[in-house]
Amino acid sequence: MQSEKRPLMTLQICPTFALSNKYKHSNIKTMNKLTVKDGTEIYFKDLGTGQPIFFHHGWPLSSDDWDAQMMFFLEKGFRVISHDRRGHGRSTQTFQGNEMDTYAADVAELTEFLDLKNAIHIGHSTGGGEAIRYAAKYGKGRVEKVVLISAITPYMIQDERNPDGVPLAVFDDIRHNTRHNRAQFYQDITFPFFGYNREGAEVKKGIQDNWWRQGMMGGIKAQYDCIKVFSETDFTEDLKSVDIPVLVLHGDDDQIVPYATTAVKAAELLKNGKLIIYPGFPHGMPTTEAATINADILAFIES
Repeated sequence: MQSEKRPLMTLQICPTFALSNKYKHSNIKTMNKLTVKDGTEIYFKDLGTGQPIFFHHGWPLSSDDWDAQMMFFLEKGFRVISHDRRGHGRSTQTFQGNEMDTYAADVAELTEFLDLKNAIHIGHSTGGGEAIRYAAKYGKGRVEKVVLISAITPYMIQDERNPDGVPLAVFDDIRHNTRHNRAQFYQDITFPFFGYNREGAEVKKGIQDNWWRQGMMGGIKAQYDCIKVFSETDFTEDLKSVDIPVLVLHGDDDQIVPYATTAVKAAELLKNGKLIIYPGFPHGMPTTEAATINADILAFIES
């Protein structure tokens, strides 16, 4: 019996995933990855319309760490953008370019590609350094305000210029554990990160697991290199050079980035800065204290 001939099926692309005009670019490979000039693929999320807010995540995490903020500000009518820094999350696991100037240059390529103007840049921890470096070097005409949360600015490490900083031995220990025991270390560090080692703390394993998941998605070489970046990069001149409004938020129980040598000094260096110190809040306060942090950022944006 002769089999029935059937017409060849053609692939239909769902309009939801069709490449929109704002993503038509020679360097784009997929809807959510931009290939920057050295060939590194930078993963990003871009949701909503309205004034753009660009989020910069901390070490060794990804854009997923901003879920609470992305949802909140999206529902408030903002366009929300976040990316996975090179070597982190779903971006290329790079073995080079893992330093702050390249991080900021990657953001500059992405923001130019997305044509972001009058944007609010919000950075947590290492991302705070990235946000202020980007604003200082590339932000003219594109950045309206900056928010630094639990940020490493202006300078973390203890030396003759910063006698109250964090001793090098602390960062050497982080390097050792990242290199030799990353999977276990990324579980252990969640306790001081979220203040879960404090008496009476309500430990949420899902939050710990999500931190671990994000960390293990990234490349070990890039994350190892980034320890030097967040501990030794000096952002003094970046802070001095920006004249746009900058909000500095920090918890006084931050066990990762001590507030007295970072937030307080950063606010003093800024021309147009505002400082809020939260009693008892931990380093990971954008997650554990999202309602408070989001409300204060919104008030700052609207002021």
